[in-house]
Amino acid sequence: MAPVACARVRPRRPRPCRDRPVGLVAYGELLAFDRLAADARLAPDLRRRAALSEMAAAEIAHYRWLTDRLAARGVTPEEAMAPYVEALRAYHDSTEPRDWAEAVTKAYVGDAITDDFLRGIADGLAGPDRALLLDVLHDSRYAEFAGAEIRAAIEADPRAAGRLSMWARRLLGEALSQAGRVAAADRGALVALIGRTGGDVPGLLRRLTEAHAARMTAVGLNN
Repeated sequence: MAPVACARVRPRRPRPCRDRPVGLVAYGELLAFDRLAADARLAPDLRRRAALSEMAAAEIAHYRWLTDRLAARGVTPEEAMAPYVEALRAYHDSTEPRDWAEAVTKAYVGDAITDDFLRGIADGLAGPDRALLLDVLHDSRYAEFAGAEIRAAIEADPRAAGRLSMWARRLLGEALSQAGRVAAADRGALVALIGRTGGDVPGLLRRLTEAHAARMTAVGLNN
């Protein structure tokens, strides 16, 4: 399989294009750990707090898998993650949940969009890296937990459906904007990677939006 062509840039230390998606996902996992660990404090009881804490633990475990792969290539995690820090941090800074219902909605929406995005770029990678990215997809039981919490919040207060629907739309909008910022920060490497599968960035974003709509319906939210 031919290597992806990198954009002509002059980094302080040359880094192969294959390290860029691994660095991107590693920083995403690190941020997800921080976010879930903080959001667990919004839980109304210990059972729910433990569930979100377990989700955070899974994210940091995935981070270790990814950084171990980078280290095996002689690449420091900081070097590989650096291009994506500003873009990914902006998403979380602009979507801080105010309560438990918003926290689980963010987990439900954000994790699913992340997984769909990873599938979109994984197909353009060679065997080992493709397998690694697919291995860090979120466990379905976490989505089931978050979805059940959203439905419970709506059952307890039907008015919550409108508020959470608006919150989910905001999360989607911020996530799509984030994807654009990531592509810009990456200097074209991810665009080339998506192109290897015969697709393009607008097509991938369209598929993310369509999948999001189906997930919203599944938990009783409006698109």
